Amino acid sequence: MKNGPIARRTLLGRAGLAIGGGFASGLAPPGAEVAVARAGAPTDLWSENYWAQKGDVKLTVYRKFQAPQPADGKSRPVLFLVHGSSLSALSSYDLDVPGGEYSMMNVFAHAGFDVWTTDHEGYGRSTHTAGNSDIASGVEDLKAAMAVVQRESGQSKVHMFGESSGAIRAGAFAQSEPDRVDRLILAAFTYKGDGAAEIERRKQRIAELRASPRRKRDAAMIRSIFTRDGHPSLYDPAMARRWSQAK
Repeated sequence: MKNGPIARRTLLGRAGLAIGGGFASGLAPPGAEVAVARAGAPTDLWSENYWAQKGDVKLTVYRKFQAPQPADGKSRPVLFLVHGSSLSALSSYDLDVPGGEYSMMNVFAHAGFDVWTTDHEGYGRSTHTAGNSDIASGVEDLKAAMAVVQRESGQSKVHMFGESSGAIRAGAFAQSEPDRVDRLILAAFTYKGDGAAEIERRKQRIAELRASPRRKRDAAMIRSIFTRDGHPSLYDPAMARRWSQAK
């Protein structure tokens, strides 16, 4: 094993091979599939957008998979990606950057998965409300999205990946609906237990955070995601520019 910074492009490729290989044995029962090409998608991938309903809130749900249907007639295993608090679903998992592959949806669709994600309330193309998309709200978002996944794929159980606060949402959903999750993968999540360093830091700013619960999102904040660890080789500036432009 080589220690040290790894370029995101390399890491994404390795993740696709490693996690995809681990999932390969977990094929779920057959189910129906709906395919509509989305602009910008690779020509061998099919994609579709759906609406999920959570009370008065409409959530946009995205799907990608590789055509055609597997020759053995089995449905592809479903992978659901849960975004964090800084970015919406497509800018987190389906980013189009010239010169490189930065779409996690593309990587796993090419690995044989039926890949899904959703914009949480207040993000992307979903309904924007006065809420701050807290964890409990995010769990309800996932319940609404899972109804669409089950209806369209015919599968009631999914592999779920969550990143940052999306990992907390994914974990909370798995606790709430354990029969709906097969493999659960949590990345870069904040530990919230006793003595958690990040929670202690946030307690020092509790008045500020309560007064302004929405995270400021501008070009400087996006760049800080890549540069705060002090390793410029960890990121491609083109990716940071695309993220700063994304919704």
